[in-house]
Amino acid sequence: MTAALEQHDWSTSLAQRTRALGGGEITAILALAGATDVITFSGGFPDPATFPTEVLAQIAARLITGDAAVCLQYAATEGIAGVRDYVAGRLDSLEGARPAAGELMITSGGIDCMELLAKSYLDPGDVVVVEAPTYLGAIMAFRGYEADLRGVPMDDDGMRVDVLAGLLAGGLRPKIVYTIPDYQNPTGLSMSAGRRAELVGLARRYGFLICEDVAYRELGFSSPQPASLWSLAPDAVLQAGTFSKIFFPGVRLGWAAGPEQVIGRLVVAKQNSDQCSGALGQRMLEEYGRSGQLEQQIVASRVLYARRAGLVTQALAAHMPDGATWTTPQGGFYIWLTAPDGVDTVALSAAARARRVAYVPGRPFYPGDAGATQIRLAYSRVADHLIDEGVRRIGEVLKTGLEGK
Repeated sequence: MTAALEQHDWSTSLAQRTRALGGGEITAILALAGATDVITFSGGFPDPATFPTEVLAQIAARLITGDAAVCLQYAATEGIAGVRDYVAGRLDSLEGARPAAGELMITSGGIDCMELLAKSYLDPGDVVVVEAPTYLGAIMAFRGYEADLRGVPMDDDGMRVDVLAGLLAGGLRPKIVYTIPDYQNPTGLSMSAGRRAELVGLARRYGFLICEDVAYRELGFSSPQPASLWSLAPDAVLQAGTFSKIFFPGVRLGWAAGPEQVIGRLVVAKQNSDQCSGALGQRMLEEYGRSGQLEQQIVASRVLYARRAGLVTQALAAHMPDGATWTTPQGGFYIWLTAPDGVDTVALSAAARARRVAYVPGRPFYPGDAGATQIRLAYSRVADHLIDEGVRRIGEVLKTGLEGK
């Protein structure tokens, strides 16, 4: 009989920089991606109804048959030339500015841009300013390179740029300021035009790079957003874009547009990570996009998500306990709920799951310890007929938590 082998504790060998990294929150969100036994408001998943499956099947078959030497091969690290030309032209149409050849690269989603930026520019202890709250994936990307994260609060007009200005005047010197100015994750709020101009002015004065995440910019419900930060200051802004929300996330494609020096360093970093983004997905995006069908898909998606945002807002008004407040998004995927004082949304998440409903507690969205009473509700993939029931269950959980205070 073979003696049982002693199990080695590999956790003792972990790199020091990974010890405060976390990551369980994103794992838990993705684990619910295909759940059918729970009403999940947890993940910012686009609705599969927006995926153009029949058209994509035709495009894939055509490319594999007629363009295999390109679409089934490795691609240039910065992206296939024709795809970069398409994305540059699209930015020109949307933003009124076209990045030069060295000012644009194709990435594996928006998070790839943040990871490459952190890898290229951050030494341990370097300061990165983020909105508080902000996208938890960005927090993880910057923390992975031992950055000193500082949060700046938000209000209905987005990041409190005046607070940032005060910190800068007091001596804070960030290398990077990360912001989601359009329909922010997790709050759904947007930065006003005035604050965008002020932020650009601060970047030029103090010499920091703005990382502008535009994941939801094209998913507004009514009036267009103010000018992007990149279009206002291509010399001081790195724009991180993704096609996950407007095309389909399985393609894992995005872009980075910014100063040529920055893009050049990100290309080198990508050579030493995943080498290149998938060529088949790139060519499918280009074929679909140049046909004009991507723009039609985005229009239909806006209608769908606007309806769901409205349904969640109505349900919150009907089912939330007294003292609860929430944002009213004008685009994107999210509503940010603040429960009455004394409610711990982390502690109540298990009770929510017992009622077969899921949300993401607020704490992971802050670089510090805030967010105990807050919840992110993602409405993008919750079927219309389940929204009211799901919100009702969350209301019951919060009311139970208040009774147990």
